[in-house]
Amino acid sequence: MALRSACTNFAGMKGFWELLKRFVPPYKKYIALNILFNLLAAFLTLFSFALIIPILEMLFGLNSNHYEFMALGSGSLQDVVVNDFYYYVQCIIERYGQSTALACIAAALVFMTGLKTGSSYLSFFYMIPIRTGVVRDIRNQIYHKMTSLPIGFFSNERKGDVMARMSGDVTEVENSIMTSLDMLFKNPIMIIACLVMMIVISWQLTLFVLVLLPIAGWVMGTVGKRLKRVSLEGQNQWGVLLSNIEETIGGLRIVKAFNAEGKVNRRFEGENEKYRDIQTRMNRRYVLAHPMSEFLGTLTIAIVLWFGGTLILGGHGGSLTAPKFIYYMVIFYNIINPAKDLSKAAYSIQRGLASMERIDKILAADNPIKSPEHPVPLTKMDQGIQYNNVRFRYGDAWVIDDVTLDIKRGQTVALVGQSGSGKTTMADLLPRFYDVQEGSISIDGTDIRQFNVTDLRALMGNVNQEAILFNDTFYNNITFGVDNATREQVEEAARIANAYDFIMASEQGFDTNIGDRGCKLSGGQRQRISIARAILKNPPILILDEATSALDTESEHLVQDALDKLMRNRTTLVIAHRLSTIKNADLICVMQDGRIIERGTHDELIAKEGAYKHLVDMQTF
Repeated sequence: MALRSACTNFAGMKGFWELLKRFVPPYKKYIALNILFNLLAAFLTLFSFALIIPILEMLFGLNSNHYEFMALGSGSLQDVVVNDFYYYVQCIIERYGQSTALACIAAALVFMTGLKTGSSYLSFFYMIPIRTGVVRDIRNQIYHKMTSLPIGFFSNERKGDVMARMSGDVTEVENSIMTSLDMLFKNPIMIIACLVMMIVISWQLTLFVLVLLPIAGWVMGTVGKRLKRVSLEGQNQWGVLLSNIEETIGGLRIVKAFNAEGKVNRRFEGENEKYRDIQTRMNRRYVLAHPMSEFLGTLTIAIVLWFGGTLILGGHGGSLTAPKFIYYMVIFYNIINPAKDLSKAAYSIQRGLASMERIDKILAADNPIKSPEHPVPLTKMDQGIQYNNVRFRYGDAWVIDDVTLDIKRGQTVALVGQSGSGKTTMADLLPRFYDVQEGSISIDGTDIRQFNVTDLRALMGNVNQEAILFNDTFYNNITFGVDNATREQVEEAARIANAYDFIMASEQGFDTNIGDRGCKLSGGQRQRISIARAILKNPPILILDEATSALDTESEHLVQDALDKLMRNRTTLVIAHRLSTIKNADLICVMQDGRIIERGTHDELIAKEGAYKHLVDMQTF
């Protein structure tokens, strides 16, 4: 029946065993205890039901033998144990009567069943830390991998799909694979123990059973294989749904402004209907497991009952008596439920493996931004930054094409140009958010790929066009990434960033929560918090990516004042949209199609009357 199903499914479950190898070893102690108590439960199950034989023989008067006590060593262990058991039953019958003997055997059966159920409970008890621990470890590994992967990885992935893998797929692994672990450790032990006892009782009948089971198992295995394929399809569609939700929430202002509620609703309903169809097909196949296994199990029992009864009635059963046959059927029935559970576990694991495949797309993703095995120490910058014939592309076209730029220590260098000219990419290459594909970027003459990535980024502070803040307090946002900062240092950074006054005017001062992405603050306030964060970090290299382009005039003035304070005595790379903010830069580079087409100071470039002069004129009213 389902035993063969389990074997068939397990043969193709390399992913499952790989999962156990990867995540279960830290919990070896719990596994050992679980197996110990499962073995004890199997032993107690077999020998508690063995008490059925003398009960039946006494009730029907089938055993008229007279037994004498046998000492250990006077025969095989099995013969001594069986003989002495019947001897003590015989003594109880002779002294107290059959009714008392039956009561004693029944009490022994209850006692052994109590021990068995207690052992079963303890086996589950020690399995739970494995289940919960493995799921925790998977979540941790996904999150750690996600934070270590380069920004480019997430440019090619839907954010909603990544979230689906961290939430829905991990939950599916927990619900399917981890909840099946107890069955996978317990049931094979019970099945093997029962099969051994069945062979001891009647090897002929057991051979017939082992020939019969694979036929039912083949049917179960065929359905299980299809289930994994449909489950993978369902998890992919769930990722599409989450992406749809995430995009809608992020763009709700535009949806409402363009009266596009109907359009996004129809799109979501269409994707949701696809998901519903997949779930319907998958769950219909999944719920088929129980009735199918029940029917096949009953059919198998009926055939075995007929075949065994025929052996006894025809006088071909050998030592197989009627009480032993009933005991045999009780043991065989005890295989059915574990085999059914094993079959259901195999179905569940197929679903979980589909989710694990999606999880592994993140866990197995290659991170090209690696620190060298023996990094060059980097704690400060003495000379400056050099871009040496740098070329970089995202697809086929070069976004940065043969750029050479020398930034001296303490200089402010501005990059200007139309959108898509490569300014932001130039800045992203410096902290190794991406790696150059040709040429190199150096600090003090050493290629930045020779430094530890953490050391490299520790030298830099970023202030972006969109202030990236977290749903936390002012204090925790300013101290983000800076350990051991004192309250005085945080307050001083806020003062320099022109943020102290509005922070103190809030309900709880620095302990006020600023909402999701700082939604409780104005654009200028958010930007000043991000500047305070950069000030507290006190980096020697500063990257400003259009930090004032989205602000009104008053906010721009406050933010620009904070930026001026931040830029003092630092090497600064500025990406500027408003050219009025970079008039005093030491060097201005005009970019076009990934190349620097002009460079010089503001006055020098104005005098050239080239591309820079054209950009200035376009911003002059």
